[in-house]
Amino acid sequence: MPSSRSATLLGFGAIGLWGLLALFTTASGQVPPFQLTAMTFAIGGAIGLGVVALRPGGLGLLAQSPVVWFHGVAGLFGYHALYFTALRFAPPAEANLINYLWPLLIVLFSALLPGHRLRAHHLIGAALGLAGTVLIIAGRGGLGSGFETAHLVGYLAAAACALVWSTYSVTARLLPQAPTEAVAGFCLAAAVLAGLGHLAFEPTVWPASSTEWLAILALGIGPVGAAFYLWDRGMKRGDIQVLGAASYAAPVLSTLALVVFGFARPSLALAGAVVLIVLGSLIASRDMLKR
Repeated sequence: MPSSRSATLLGFGAIGLWGLLALFTTASGQVPPFQLTAMTFAIGGAIGLGVVALRPGGLGLLAQSPVVWFHGVAGLFGYHALYFTALRFAPPAEANLINYLWPLLIVLFSALLPGHRLRAHHLIGAALGLAGTVLIIAGRGGLGSGFETAHLVGYLAAAACALVWSTYSVTARLLPQAPTEAVAGFCLAAAVLAGLGHLAFEPTVWPASSTEWLAILALGIGPVGAAFYLWDRGMKRGDIQVLGAASYAAPVLSTLALVVFGFARPSLALAGAVVLIVLGSLIASRDMLKR
């Protein structure tokens, strides 16, 4: 299937929305992770369901094969469950660094798809993006004295995060018959599973202010809602290798948003990371830019 420039741009939209994930999560207060996941996935899925009901085919678009449902639910819920496990059992900075191997893995795994080849500029772009991410984390003082075996469970969970999300993203290309509208069902199923996880492992803590409620609503509409629909379209019809390399923009945009709204301070490390990631994305996008 030839890649579409418009679908690639939709994938960029998902990356931009994920750049707001840390800001809205920080503003959401002390709501526990699984509860927050359940609430935001429920919002994103419910809005998507309303849109699907108005589309030709209506709710019948959710009637997909077990393989499609497993792929969607395992990807969305599996990634978030592993991510929260990683943050619980390992220092956040190290866990995030390992987790952000997924853009590089997308670039590498894409070479296994029919009609795709891995070229030097894809690898160079992904490597520059990874370097920029490392610079962000190190510049914020996040990296400690090194990876410790006491946190092995968290590190393994973070590595599994990267593997699950990159696999989910690339294999979406092999399910072109599954409509993007079906993502609404996957989100609702992920909300149910997260709700069960919340009941089993967490106390219930509701948002303490209207600002926190608005932050949760924004999460469900954007980073944990519309972003998944845009990403599905980008992975199925866009340039996977370009999107993989460009995904390293997410931690940069995330940090910039935190700086703008006063949750973090600007730094030379952030500026250097922006340069590395923008340069890497341009190099990886060379073929698309030529077209």
